[in-house]
Amino acid sequence: MKQCCQNDIVCRHISKTFGDVQALSDVSFVIYGGEKNMLLGKSGTGKTTILRMIAGLEGADEGTITNLPKICGQRVAVVFQEDRLCENLSVRANIALAKSRLNRTEKRAFEKRIIQALTCVDLQGFEHRVVKGLSGGQKRRVALLRAVLSDADVMLFDEPLKGLDDHTKEMVMAYLLPLLEDKTVLWVTHDREDATLFGKAHVIELKEA
Repeated sequence: MKQCCQNDIVCRHISKTFGDVQALSDVSFVIYGGEKNMLLGKSGTGKTTILRMIAGLEGADEGTITNLPKICGQRVAVVFQEDRLCENLSVRANIALAKSRLNRTEKRAFEKRIIQALTCVDLQGFEHRVVKGLSGGQKRRVALLRAVLSDADVMLFDEPLKGLDDHTKEMVMAYLLPLLEDKTVLWVTHDREDATLFGKAHVIELKEA
């Protein structure tokens, strides 16, 4: 393990239970700042719990987490296993939620960027479509675009390629990966084939608690 830096998120001896279920037991690892990190493990090993802790949505029962992004003033974007889109809004409006505080000039530029991004993931012409009418795979792509176009400092992805076919996975990753350069990224997956699409990364492998 390399030496920790100021922007690294350091988890030491983390334990967490939900009722009678032990989600995590004495887990320690480092998420390196400004790099791609992958959390790999079978279902039930606590991957989503860790992601929620890093996002500031859960606390540990025992142990410490140093340099939580929100405490350090970093902007965080999350893609959960559920898409969590606003079903009655358009595709463009959903993605625009990622940057709600723009002046008129910035807003026009961002809307052009949205159109370009939709084209790159085979959703050209979908900007005015209402989200509730989209397929599961289309919704997933919209959720991913909303996260990466936020330009957040820290990006957290929970099973991000869920529901996509192989061709779409490759197309989406070709667009996403350049945008993740120099970001602190935590990519959570149980799928080792999906893991290969993420490329070179610091891998944290979880075992059952």
